[in-house]
Amino acid sequence: MAGIISVSRTDLAQRRKKLRRQRQMRIIQAIWRTFAIIGLASGLFWVAVQPVWMLKASKQIVMKSGNKLLSDETTRSLLVLSYPQSLWRIEPSAIANSLKKQPTIANAIVRRRLFPPGLIIDIQERVPVAVTQTPTVQNQGTSNNKVTIGLLDASGVWMPLEKYTSLNPNKKLPNLRVIGSPKQYCLYWTQLHQAINQSPVKVMEIDCQNPTNLILKTELGNVHLGAPSPQLPEQIKVLAQMRHLKAKLNSGQIEYIDLKNPEFPLVQMNQENPKLTPKIPRNI
Repeated sequence: MAGIISVSRTDLAQRRKKLRRQRQMRIIQAIWRTFAIIGLASGLFWVAVQPVWMLKASKQIVMKSGNKLLSDETTRSLLVLSYPQSLWRIEPSAIANSLKKQPTIANAIVRRRLFPPGLIIDIQERVPVAVTQTPTVQNQGTSNNKVTIGLLDASGVWMPLEKYTSLNPNKKLPNLRVIGSPKQYCLYWTQLHQAINQSPVKVMEIDCQNPTNLILKTELGNVHLGAPSPQLPEQIKVLAQMRHLKAKLNSGQIEYIDLKNPEFPLVQMNQENPKLTPKIPRNI
């Protein structure tokens, strides 16, 4: 029995010694890992603060719109950055948000570029669908008016003409024209444009100056829609059903088409034939 107890005590002593060595090794490994992490972090910090990782001029920024590379001059006009500036202090999300506030930019993605140091910016431009003419009073109390020219996209966002042309000097402007201030058409612009865009009847101009009567200038003649309402899509559908009217009537005889009530479309003839035509069948 004494021999067995002696062996057990020896075995326990060896186990304690082994565990002590393992604990010491773990402590040494932890110390080495700590030194390695500190060294790596210090090295990365030293590399990061080197002058090579500086944004010194707009030439280091690549800005693209789709497959189109924007000029250095255009890039400078769109970005508000101070130079020189550490590449690591720049916040790509903040730059992207500032770009999206530009009236001509719908979306922007900004990324850092390490080799060579710089920024890569991809923007998505708004696509104009109409040219706007907004009359503004130049001198209060007088009849002198000034017209502001702008552009409108399908969602109703207004863009200054000069901002768009500076980005797209060679692009052709839309043929559709909208007359009136944005507050006169912004509430119903999306549904109106969608209906017109899908209609087989060509619309050249939308006159929104009179809030009680929206007037379309079309290939059939002027069309009076009355005050804008949820029935706008239905009115445009009725207009499409009347597209063969020009084959049956001389356009010079038509003063305007009245679609204020789409259930009873009317054609007002000019002074040579001043009578108001009664209900026009939708399949005319």
